[in-house]
Amino acid sequence: MAAVEKPVGSAGSPAAIFLKVTAWFGFLFLLMPSFIVVPMSFGNQYEMVFPPDSFSTYLYEQFFFQSNWMDATFLSFRVAISSTILALVLGVPAAYSIVRGTYPGKRYVAMFLMSPILVPIIVIALGLYLYFASLGIVGTEIGLIFAHTMFTTPFVIVTSMAGLRHVDQSLETAATIMGAGVMQTFFKVTLPLLKPAMFAGALFAFLMSFDEVVIAYFIADTGRMTLPVKMFNSIQWEISPVLAAVSALLTVLSLFVCVLAASFQKKS
Repeated sequence: MAAVEKPVGSAGSPAAIFLKVTAWFGFLFLLMPSFIVVPMSFGNQYEMVFPPDSFSTYLYEQFFFQSNWMDATFLSFRVAISSTILALVLGVPAAYSIVRGTYPGKRYVAMFLMSPILVPIIVIALGLYLYFASLGIVGTEIGLIFAHTMFTTPFVIVTSMAGLRHVDQSLETAATIMGAGVMQTFFKVTLPLLKPAMFAGALFAFLMSFDEVVIAYFIADTGRMTLPVKMFNSIQWEISPVLAAVSALLTVLSLFVCVLAASFQKKS
């Protein structure tokens, strides 16, 4: 009997095997820095060596019990949480207006709201510095929160717009027919259906704010730096082995947020 050729898209075909191997290669390539940094974080206190010649938790102790590192960490958490909340408050209604609204110039409004994604980050940082300097909020925590809110809001808008396009608009129409007003329909019908997209956008905005360094370098005060800025200064002026422990903790935080987002979307 003649051999039956497997379809190109089947699981055992050469093309499928090649794609699977390529995907795993890319996955391992992206994880390679973590495979190096995490063991280094358990090394000695004098230098970063891979593989480490000794294992200890000294670097983690230095991170958790040195006030300068913890102050920067707490500042990053406060700024990230505050800017995420503001980005949700601004981004979700903006996305609803773009997707559901029918008014002239809507395309230009959407392009304007998405412009922080398109403009180079160094241009945004310099513009915010000059503008905030005229307002007198450079070097303040509130200025840093406002700057990160402007930076993260477009990402919330993108995820919310994607979620709104999967929300059945007939449900909103039915609520309107039953006598619900626009605001009541938005809060009682649309927002509950939009929770997965909002949650994903909030986690994305949190990570973007927590990991942002260029804007924070321009806006933050030299005496009160965020964690990424402190890491950048530590690399610039001294190669502290504590950086390995900080990098490992940030990797764990990113992994936790991604798993949390995936589990929430699957549950929803």
